[in-house]
Amino acid sequence: MGDEGWKPVAGKLMTEWGERVTPQNVWPEYPRPSLEREEWMNLNGLWDYAILGMDPASTDRVQGKILVPFPPESALSGVGKIVRPDQTIHYMRTFEIPASWKGRRVVLNFGAVDWRCKVRVNGKEVGEHVGGYTPFSFDITDALRDGTNEIVVVAHDPTDTGGQGRGKQWLSPHGIWYTPTSGIWQTVWLEPVNEVHITRVRFDADPATGVIDIFPEHAGEFAPDMVAQIFIEKGGEPLAAIECQGGLGRPRIVLGDPRPWTPDDPFLYDVSIRITQGDRVVDEVRSYLAYRSVSLGKDEDGVPRLLLNGKPIFHYGPLDQGFWPDGLYTPPSDEAMRFDIEAAKRMGSNMLRKHVKVESDRYYWWCDRIGIMVWQDMPSPFFSDEPAGSEKNKFGNPALTQEWKDAFVAEWMEIIEDFRHHPSIVMWVPWNEGWGQNDLEWSRQIVEHTKAFDPTRLVNNASGWTDMGVGDTIDYHLYPGPGMPPVEPVRASVLGEFGGLGLPVDGHTWVDRDNWGYVSYKTKEELSDAYMAMLEQFPMLIGQGLCAAVYTQTTDVEIEVNGWLTYDRKVWKIDPERVRSATLKLYDTPLRVRTVLPHAASAVRDIGGLSGGWRHTINAPGPDANGRVWSDVSFDDSAWERGSAGFGTKGTPGARIGTEWSSGEIWIRRTFTMETVPRGKVALSIHHDEDAEVYLNGVKVATLPGYTTDYRVVALDEAGVRALRAGENTIAIHCRQTRGGQYIDCGIVVVEDER
Repeated sequence: MGDEGWKPVAGKLMTEWGERVTPQNVWPEYPRPSLEREEWMNLNGLWDYAILGMDPASTDRVQGKILVPFPPESALSGVGKIVRPDQTIHYMRTFEIPASWKGRRVVLNFGAVDWRCKVRVNGKEVGEHVGGYTPFSFDITDALRDGTNEIVVVAHDPTDTGGQGRGKQWLSPHGIWYTPTSGIWQTVWLEPVNEVHITRVRFDADPATGVIDIFPEHAGEFAPDMVAQIFIEKGGEPLAAIECQGGLGRPRIVLGDPRPWTPDDPFLYDVSIRITQGDRVVDEVRSYLAYRSVSLGKDEDGVPRLLLNGKPIFHYGPLDQGFWPDGLYTPPSDEAMRFDIEAAKRMGSNMLRKHVKVESDRYYWWCDRIGIMVWQDMPSPFFSDEPAGSEKNKFGNPALTQEWKDAFVAEWMEIIEDFRHHPSIVMWVPWNEGWGQNDLEWSRQIVEHTKAFDPTRLVNNASGWTDMGVGDTIDYHLYPGPGMPPVEPVRASVLGEFGGLGLPVDGHTWVDRDNWGYVSYKTKEELSDAYMAMLEQFPMLIGQGLCAAVYTQTTDVEIEVNGWLTYDRKVWKIDPERVRSATLKLYDTPLRVRTVLPHAASAVRDIGGLSGGWRHTINAPGPDANGRVWSDVSFDDSAWERGSAGFGTKGTPGARIGTEWSSGEIWIRRTFTMETVPRGKVALSIHHDEDAEVYLNGVKVATLPGYTTDYRVVALDEAGVRALRAGENTIAIHCRQTRGGQYIDCGIVVVEDER
């Protein structure tokens, strides 16, 4: 087959892999390595297409060629058109069944189609599927004929006019909302099977006991003389085999000396399953498993931690949105998709958060093999409590109805069922930043239902904003950050998003102007310095109870320029060789963080009866009777009021109000005791809104302009550390407020290396 006039849409930003795409080499890999068969037929390549109305008079009008599996909105599709909600996209192609498949069933498989599609073969409807992110299959045997056969796929996607899960797809892309994807966006393929064949398999393998529970599913009814055999190998060496007569059942195998899966050692056991009837092989598939457990547990200080195989592990990695300038939702190639995962590993990450998108089976297979933990989001829906067309509903989001609730639950459960066999997935995230959480009680039920449906993984009840008090984590988003939620008794404290440091690189941006990041820099050196400064704060946060952090983001996406890499993946904006070693220290540095002075959100609420121990005034203090200024150790503050931290107004982001403060300025002081001079790094854990000055024993140790939205760690320099002494110390702070919320609170921590 030639190119038949196909070419990428001109003028678009391209990756190096996209530049090499042709109709002959598009996604040739077997698309489902977790359940692989020898025989199959790839249907990727050029199809006829037409973008028509919802109820067109004719469905056979060909408007051109589209390169499947790239969505029509993408450059690599060769089309480059947004399919509107009042339109459908029709795909058409022909194929012939190999003679060797004669007498067997033929299954038509789709990796994903966004959002609702109907499929016809030779004019006969063979099935319909709803949901934009999950694989599905139809048995098309009864619709086939000798010689040439025709497939027609008709897809409809309401994009942002519907209440389906759609993540960041937007008909009018802007800001953090991106170009939509419609129709086919993952591999389409055929494979021959017999009446009885395996349709799914997953494994629960416990590294503590060596037990492997196997959960196979199959189509068709086993004959009495059929035998199922399951073989497990380790590096090509046979380890175990089990035989099941008359069906697969729920077999269990126990292996001695199991090798656990970790990001550092992502070891996978090979599995093959064969169904035989006498000398005849009825079906045979290849798969794999990993010994891996995920749970919550407390460290020796009683702080909840994320556990992998029973051991605490700090999770660090990028927000990974999975968008491509040339393919949008569809990576230009398997090699390109692998590059993004390996980029995270190259930066020192041991996890990534797959943000409001679900990828193909091959993506998670690469995560399994490369060794990176995945937090898997549900692609968010959007609803409004206001009528369409009103000013408060300017985006036209639909109301949350029972129909959309049912659609959400159906697709979310399908996502979990389809991808739960991947050991790399360690956490489910049903909600992000309140998107779609219009009914909080129902949202809470989704979290609990998720946990019950898959008790082998953690569940993050909501990443950012709308915490519902359930699930395994409390998750904050802080830009630029970093910071952390308060430590709770039974949920882990995680930072679901932070960073967003921006830098546009000429010649590698989606648009020439209006690019943005949460904080912008002019050079790679400035950007890298700022990133390193963030990493340096994490040991102190980890010691205080932080269990995970997710940096925004892997690559630039459209007009967002806050990636480690440019959108075309051609330029590293932050040098991975420079930051990798600093990141790796987050997992293995034996640090102990000692709280010297707690702040209002500290896990250590009170040390030595310090509650209410602050003195404060809103009147500019002059010298005391002995001529000492307000920051001096011996200043007489007995006339100041006494209060508890923190000081500010309710509603200020990240504030924990102990004493109301609403005037323009405030001065606060207190004493605290240190048994010994610190041996290690010392840091302020401070939340200031706005400008603040901090003194220790009369020495100015920090000048902090601007404001924060939560507590951040500020390491003291040598002069600041020298200001501290054994015995009694005094901290004094001045904070100034001009507009918006206001807040001041500060603690002190000491980070000690216990090696």
